[in-house]
Amino acid sequence: MTDNVLLRVTDITKAYAGVRALRSASFELRAGEVHALIGENGAGKSTLIKIITGAVEADSGTLELNGQTITNNSPRAAKQLGIAAIYQQPALFPELTVAENIAIGLEQKGVWARIDWRERRRQAARLLAQVGAKIDVNTEAGELSMPQQQLVEIARALGAHARILIFDEPTASLSEEDTQNLFKVIRELREQGVGMIYISHRLEELPVIADRVTVLRDGCTIDTRIMSEVNRAQLIQLMVGRELSAVFPKKEVALGEVVLELRGVGNAAVGVHDVNLSVRAGEIVGVAGLVGAGRTELAGIIFGLTPADAGEIRLRGQPFKIANPAQAIASGIAYVPEDRRKHGVILPMAVCPNISLAFLDHLTKLGSLDFGREKEIAVDYTRRFGIKTPSIFVPVANLSGGNQQKVALSRWLVTKPSLLILDEPTQGIDVGAKSEIHALMTELAAQGVAILMISSELSEILGMSDRAAVMHGGTIFGQLDRSEATQSKILALALGHDLTETGTSAAL
Repeated sequence: MTDNVLLRVTDITKAYAGVRALRSASFELRAGEVHALIGENGAGKSTLIKIITGAVEADSGTLELNGQTITNNSPRAAKQLGIAAIYQQPALFPELTVAENIAIGLEQKGVWARIDWRERRRQAARLLAQVGAKIDVNTEAGELSMPQQQLVEIARALGAHARILIFDEPTASLSEEDTQNLFKVIRELREQGVGMIYISHRLEELPVIADRVTVLRDGCTIDTRIMSEVNRAQLIQLMVGRELSAVFPKKEVALGEVVLELRGVGNAAVGVHDVNLSVRAGEIVGVAGLVGAGRTELAGIIFGLTPADAGEIRLRGQPFKIANPAQAIASGIAYVPEDRRKHGVILPMAVCPNISLAFLDHLTKLGSLDFGREKEIAVDYTRRFGIKTPSIFVPVANLSGGNQQKVALSRWLVTKPSLLILDEPTQGIDVGAKSEIHALMTELAAQGVAILMISSELSEILGMSDRAAVMHGGTIFGQLDRSEATQSKILALALGHDLTETGTSAAL
């Protein structure tokens, strides 16, 4: 890494309707550096990135590229200066081919200019090879996986001679293998002298990929550290401005009756088979496993989205056939799905109706909704769970990821469930919101709610689970009590390795 400063951001301020989003924020990026930018939701990261990419104009402060002040910045100007952003959701045209997507913005041709299709495909293949992507340039972008789409965007940015790449939560929806492949590409770009700003809530990734880290809090730059000289606990303290005693505030509670028991449960259509598992009142059972192991599919079976075609489901000791979600809800089962923006909340709808949606039968009489009671419930849960919103009538789309997740949880907790299924409950939210969600889970367990938590974060499985159930090949391959669970054991089970040789049974 060189000391050559590629981008310098000095004393940037920005306010929206009188609310300060940035307060004298400063940041610098060197050529050939991966510089992590972290902070809680609302810290100002997105606003700073929008200013750098020209989407938003700063109220005051300066941007310098290679020592030259940037004036009249705009998305077009930023692109011409070699600044490009790779977002969590790639912005490709799904109906166009990979070659066509890469060509957009790169080719400067008139309306009647003839397209050299052979040269277009050749250039796309060359750029893809540069980032190590083995993708057919004639494939429609909509047919690509998420990591493949990201590589196409990176290739397009390099074709535009980008010297600054901004990665915004690039691994939020990637598997571990895809994440490592992305890191390989980032390291190769670093060797080529490209400067990269890396935004991620996954603090465990930063020592692996980042050279330096800058922390934003409440719109201000708190500190910049060399990554190798700071640990996770120190970063958390810088982000939240206080000692965070436990991101995983797990407490031991007395376990009650068996709420859910699965005996040989499966569904051939979704690839789940022979699942044996139980969850007791007050217990948090973490479901771990690699992508494709069947974790989300198992949740769908329990909730009646894809009813079991084999085995037996027992609720509170009694056999129970769950044919659809309505039966699951009526029997005390609640399910917060993995993709909260698509399935967990209705983004254009206000906070109030989002919270009451699963409870409408109890708020309706003779076809008329009791709006007063609905408002009381929304106000109660907004206050109880600390949902940060100007009003319960604000669209959920306006809230941060962590607050959207709290709304999704509130909707189901209104129904007073005895079994709560949480699929990736803290994915894509900042460390402060994670702590709050974990504290809420601990509180629910203390109240006797049985919790089945699906998570791809091993630290979350280890930190919050009374017992870890590890899936492999569509079934529960092994279970570990909290006292014996370790990352290496969970990974071994997830890969299908029997632990009996080490004294830990991998069989049920």
